[in-house]
Amino acid sequence: MSTQYINVKQLKTDHILIASVILLVGLGLVTLYSTSRGYAQKQAIFAIVGLSLFFLASAVNLEFVRKIMKHLVLGSIILCALTLAPIVGVEKNGAARWIGIGGLTYQPSELVKLILPLYLAHYFEKKKEDIDSLSRGIIPPALIVGVFFLFIFLQNNFSTAVFIAFNALFLFFLAGVKFRYFFGAIAMFVPTAIILVLQKEHRIRRFLRFIQPDFEPFGAGYQVNASIFAVSSGGFWGKGIGQGTRKISSVPEVHSDFIFSAYAEELGFLGVMLFCILFAIFAIRGYHAALRNENTFNRMLGCGLVTMIISQVLLNVAVVIGALPATGVTLPFFSAGGSSLVTTLIMAGLIVNVSRFSKNNENKLQHDRTALLRGNT
Repeated sequence: MSTQYINVKQLKTDHILIASVILLVGLGLVTLYSTSRGYAQKQAIFAIVGLSLFFLASAVNLEFVRKIMKHLVLGSIILCALTLAPIVGVEKNGAARWIGIGGLTYQPSELVKLILPLYLAHYFEKKKEDIDSLSRGIIPPALIVGVFFLFIFLQNNFSTAVFIAFNALFLFFLAGVKFRYFFGAIAMFVPTAIILVLQKEHRIRRFLRFIQPDFEPFGAGYQVNASIFAVSSGGFWGKGIGQGTRKISSVPEVHSDFIFSAYAEELGFLGVMLFCILFAIFAIRGYHAALRNENTFNRMLGCGLVTMIISQVLLNVAVVIGALPATGVTLPFFSAGGSSLVTTLIMAGLIVNVSRFSKNNENKLQHDRTALLRGNT
């Protein structure tokens, strides 16, 4: 295949990073199978598709991806807008977050988690000389973030919109944007967020439950309280895979946002430690590869994608144990949903791709070139 599309450099592959991803997918499928056999069977199909795209993303030529960046951003915006269209938009539980084609549905907000780090890394590398300019360096990418935020918010997905906005701020920080712009953004965002929270009754109820755990124990607080009981009932050893009882009888929609409660109940403290170790390995190897990259785009992309995945893990687990208000943000590699799993695996594949260009690999390339030239002479 042409080098325009696939990177043909023979660079060292980070097998530890790849292994952590595959183990997380496998662990997620086992956990989901324990909570719902039907969802797990569907998820297995998405896992096969996702892993295929994972290996493709790990080898794709990133310069080719940059050449089509405008099309990727525009396509993502169109898909987000289509969720609000009366024909293709699909509404579930009062939220219009999906588009439907035939019998399949897709959640475009998951795609934004991939496209936004790609776009911002591309833009800030391209405009690194204008990073201190408000009109040329900051406002254009801020407008794109604002468009994504608006469309996702209109889908009645406030938590994901805020989550994406904060991850975007991390990339602005990584690019070297001055702190005074962050203070200005926060000064505008905080009161706006408060107003938006107050617009919906369910958001107010979730917040009240967070500050007062006893608020509506059989209403707004039921799911989180049941989740906390499930996690604590796992103890040190856990009840065993498939032996959890609270996951089905107590925790609503346990296969989705609250799947970690089922995992902790069945595998206990030891299982939670395994969970933490795998994600820690994924994060450490991902950040290490990104930060050892001399290419600004690769470095920002790697850090942005790792942060997007790990911050989602931390947010989801914090909600499940009651440390944050309920958000509706899924657990990467674990929660049921093909949109999330496939997109997360593509993101992980791009992180592996970035790892191929770390300093260790670049030194290897230089060593091979030098040896080749000496051989020719």
